[in-house]
Amino acid sequence: MSDQYDVAAIMGGLYGDGIIGLNRAFPVPFVDELRADVDMLFAEALATRGAAMPRGPQRYYVEVQPERLRGFGEIVSHPWVTTVCEAVLGARYQFVEVGFDVPLPGAADQPWHRDFAAPPAEPLGFRLSSLVLNMTLVDTRSEHGPFEIAPGTQFDDLAGSKAGMFPPRDLWPRYVERAVPKLPQRGDISARTGLTIHRGTANRSPEPRPVLIIGVVADDVTDAEAHQLQVTSAYLERLPAAVREHLFYRLTGTVGPLQQRHMIEGLLDAAYG
Repeated sequence: MSDQYDVAAIMGGLYGDGIIGLNRAFPVPFVDELRADVDMLFAEALATRGAAMPRGPQRYYVEVQPERLRGFGEIVSHPWVTTVCEAVLGARYQFVEVGFDVPLPGAADQPWHRDFAAPPAEPLGFRLSSLVLNMTLVDTRSEHGPFEIAPGTQFDDLAGSKAGMFPPRDLWPRYVERAVPKLPQRGDISARTGLTIHRGTANRSPEPRPVLIIGVVADDVTDAEAHQLQVTSAYLERLPAAVREHLFYRLTGTVGPLQQRHMIEGLLDAAYG
């Protein structure tokens, strides 16, 4: 854990608003190389049956093997990333997923949602046991259909709602009132809890808005049936030990497109707004 970042501010931000960020964490050329990889992998996924998961009209999610992205090791070992993960998730945190979300031109507003149903509260209160890291691969403008988040909603009770993830429409005004559009620039990185209510908005630009997504969890909630990286032994050998020890993975002998497993049915609903 680096002492250059304020742990109290990190904890306050993630347990308060539900999202924090660091501007200019990475140089723009680094991000542009990552974008080139994502563009190639996205074209490959679209051409491979089952390798690109729809997340609404003109919007896709693609999970990939970390070794197919230049810079994965540098991202997950950045001092801000390691400090955030250790502060919130404990010293044995584990990276479990890497992929990218691509809202294409014509992508619609998503329904308000959280990424997964809230787990039961701990006996002494609420605990955040997972985080999502986001890195934009473009300089985001309002017409790109930016990510919107409703700060402070990570502990809203959605019991009885669809999949425990999608608040009913009569609650949407609460999220619309709180909504904050995020306009990150290349080089910025953010961390959020997937429980905070959010949505992608309509992309009215002529350009895609790809964003890298990395999932990380506390070591006591790892679940191979939910999320697990796929890596080759050769790739593992090239990684520093400090990165390897934070990967939750299974070994594979192949490198190529992954069959996507995590369909979120509620994001395919016709009712947007």
